[in-house]
Amino acid sequence: MQNAVNMFSTILEASWAVLLDAAPFVLLGFLVAGLLKAFMPDDFVASHLGGNGFKSILKASAIGVPIPLCSCGVLPAAAGLRKQGAGKGPVASFLISTPETGVDSIAVSWALLDPVMTVARPVAGFLTAIAAGIAVSFSERIGGSVHAEAVATPQGEVSCTSSCCCGHKKPVRTTVVDKLKSGLEFAFGDLLKDVGVWLFAGVVLAGSISALVSPETIERYLSNEYLSMALMLAISVPLYVCATASTPIAAAFALKGISPGAALVFLLAGPATNAASLTVISRILGKRATTVYLAAIVVMSFAAGMAINSLYAWLGLDIRHWIARSSHEDAGPIAIISAVVLIALVLRSYLPQPSKRIRH
Repeated sequence: MQNAVNMFSTILEASWAVLLDAAPFVLLGFLVAGLLKAFMPDDFVASHLGGNGFKSILKASAIGVPIPLCSCGVLPAAAGLRKQGAGKGPVASFLISTPETGVDSIAVSWALLDPVMTVARPVAGFLTAIAAGIAVSFSERIGGSVHAEAVATPQGEVSCTSSCCCGHKKPVRTTVVDKLKSGLEFAFGDLLKDVGVWLFAGVVLAGSISALVSPETIERYLSNEYLSMALMLAISVPLYVCATASTPIAAAFALKGISPGAALVFLLAGPATNAASLTVISRILGKRATTVYLAAIVVMSFAAGMAINSLYAWLGLDIRHWIARSSHEDAGPIAIISAVVLIALVLRSYLPQPSKRIRH
């Protein structure tokens, strides 16, 4: 019994340390997400993704990088883009770059990983999105489906479990103050509700890995870079984990000695794929395009993993040193206050909203 209590205490302490490292950057990321929501026109994305050429694929990949949507929220957005005439290639790119990266996940990467990985992650996500878009577009040409057909998924069939990803329209905001208020309500309400619980789950899992997994275990079973990347793929493809929540998990594995490439594979494949979303994506893109989409993610994740391993070796860097150094720094008042505020905001997002209950 005492051993169980000690283990629980160790996991809780390690999870709290991870949260302290991440909380200030998580709040900053959500703030930027709110500003993007407030001041980016609603029709900006749709107006730039028409057609199925390389230019549209490139735009879709670039536009998706900063947009704060999870793998749940991106599905109805992608279905809407298909209905508005966007090609399968650009939609596939948007489906990858949007959940793989975001201002919140980039901020958390800076907090928990090292600067090289913080830059490599969005770059790899961007290139993966381009490659998948080109592959899907090419597969459609081979299949003789160059003409634009109606999207297979009726808008009503794309379901989501959170309010951040449903396309409900709010009253038109005219003033800067109103736009700012609406954006912050989205970021620290709808978006935080969608991501917050998964973030805490990732933090607890990261704490458990830190407390229970020994470096000797990683060295014994996952010292081979190709085997470790294959294992990360096997875990991440069916698993639902958002980009923000995947970061502390990857950081915990990296601290124990897993290769940077394997950590990057998990960061790329986890948010872009999960068993539930693939069924919906197959309705949006079609079965053949979905197969190509998934194959492109697997191939590009492996390629990115091998490239980042080579880069770390060439630079003589070890990701464990940077993480270990930051983990042993004493938490200041800003980190503690940020962690408490983050917990309070996530709990608040699940409370009933009086203004919403009045409406019919």
